[in-house]
Amino acid sequence: QVQLVESGGGLVQAGGSLRLSCTVSRSILSINFMGWYRQAPGKQRELVASITSGGITNYADSVKGRFTISRSLARNTVYLQMNSLKPEDTAVYYCKSSSVFGDSWGQGSQVTVSS
Repeated sequence: QVQLVESGGGLVQAGGSLRLSCTVSRSILSINFMGWYRQAPGKQRELVASITSGGITNYADSVKGRFTISRSLARNTVYLQMNSLKPEDTAVYYCKSSSVFGDSWGQGSQVTVSS
């Protein structure tokens, strides 16, 4: 089983930056897929960014050029650096892992961007 603990998030003005962290309970090299999702009120949860065990990244069109997913193998942590934030980025952000151990989700982090 895999446990995920998120940190970061908060309130920021439009144009500002935030960084989310997701610490994994086992080596992230054993995790096939790590993703950051978000869910805004009244909307479906959507994939924002992802990284594979091989380091391949992918982004939703809405965040390309503004968000960066990265990882620290030493810290078993995956990050989401969010720059040039917009009010429409306001949502609860979740990290997710997929591996032979199944799927696991973080507890969620609120990100609020004021205009």
